[in-house]
Amino acid sequence: MEEYESELITITDEDGSTHELEILGNMDYNGKTYYLFVPANIDQMDVNDPDYGYIILEAIIEGEDEVFLSIEDDDELQEVYELFMSLMEDEDTEE
Repeated sequence: MEEYESELITITDEDGSTHELEILGNMDYNGKTYYLFVPANIDQMDVNDPDYGYIILEAIIEGEDEVFLSIEDDDELQEVYELFMSLMEDEDTEE
């Protein structure tokens, strides 16, 4: 998993709302690229906020742009989540 040092991006969702996200890492799995994010303002968020926590999106290339897509399949999302958590745990034990 590639790591980023507090790299922030702003994405626009399907409703036209913008969200600033911090990139925690990315990985390629089963021919797809996935990114792991948290909201940039997670330190100020209430843990009961529905936007609190990890966000996993699939990245695709459209023309020259990288586009992030929600993962619709619950099983795929769970599998990718578990892989990210395993990679993060492995990195923590290496330090």
